[in-house]
Amino acid sequence: MGMRVLYARCAGLDVHKALIVACLLLTASSGKTSKLVRTFASTTAGPSALADWLASQGVTHTAMESTGMYWRPIFNLLEGRFEVLLVNAQHMKAIPGHKVRREVA
Repeated sequence: MGMRVLYARCAGLDVHKALIVACLLLTASSGKTSKLVRTFASTTAGPSALADWLASQGVTHTAMESTGMYWRPIFNLLEGRFEVLLVNAQHMKAIPGHKVRREVA
């Protein structure tokens, strides 16, 4: 028995001082799920490029850890374009055994 899909196109963000790692979970209408991981600089044009990439992938919801202080400007930038959730760091951990395709911006 599979899990019920709540958000067909969502992203988890890991925000650091120098970079932002975005992991997208995309569910097609057929039910097939794919993952994409991409890294962005957290300074200058990186956050805008992140927002544009999320929009181009049809992302509706994003979740990010509220640890540290680096998440705040990213939250403010994304807040008007996506549903942004702040979550406990333990809830953002990857599920063991799943492979992820990586792209670098």
